[in-house]
Amino acid sequence: MSIDQPLMQLVRKLQTRAVLDRSDIAAILELPFNERTYEAPGYLVREGATRLEQCSFIRSGFAFRQKLTVDGNRQIIGICLPGDFVDLQHLFLDQADHSVQVLTRVETADVDRTALQRLAEHRPNLNRALWIDTLIEASIHREWILNVGRRDARQRIANLLCEFALRMKQAGIDQEAGCELPMTQEQLGDAVGLTSVHVNRTLKTLEKDGLVRREKRYLTIADWEKIRALGAFSALYLHFDQGGPEGV
Repeated sequence: MSIDQPLMQLVRKLQTRAVLDRSDIAAILELPFNERTYEAPGYLVREGATRLEQCSFIRSGFAFRQKLTVDGNRQIIGICLPGDFVDLQHLFLDQADHSVQVLTRVETADVDRTALQRLAEHRPNLNRALWIDTLIEASIHREWILNVGRRDARQRIANLLCEFALRMKQAGIDQEAGCELPMTQEQLGDAVGLTSVHVNRTLKTLEKDGLVRREKRYLTIADWEKIRALGAFSALYLHFDQGGPEGV
């Protein structure tokens, strides 16, 4: 079996969550799935969607979770990286409660929902891995709430960039300078609860202090230790003790 086979990527991700034996791995590789490609700014999932038939696993690219107010104001509530399930909650929930929009070109493996349900119900190791993955996602959401609710602008952006850097490392994305993320200032603002003008002003101060470098839509961490200290960042909430690179 080729290591580039889409479901082998899923196996490698789940192995960072729990120990899988050979029969578990073989069962995962037999799951029915479809490969799909999405172009920005398309949607992988739309809020309110029903009759969901698959759980999508990101093979490459970036997407973000979002909620809209009745006035159309957007709050980005999570970033999806390669190796992430987009909608694992739909394994047992029948209606989408938020939207997932493409940030860059995204390739997915869309795993049949019913088949994955059966596997989770009959294979304890896989069930544990899926549970842990869901719990870690919930932990990340808690940190985002703290970030938006109790940190100032510089701390919010610094903390979020630290998270991206370590999650990209875990996903196997080569980031020599720390972290690159193709987000507009508006999108970054919607993730940290700031206007694009405030984000721009804050990024300029971080750049002036030598913490980041900017080039068009890409933002790179220039000084990891300083930006980690500024954002009071701790990797505890990412739970790398379950697997992957060591926390900070």
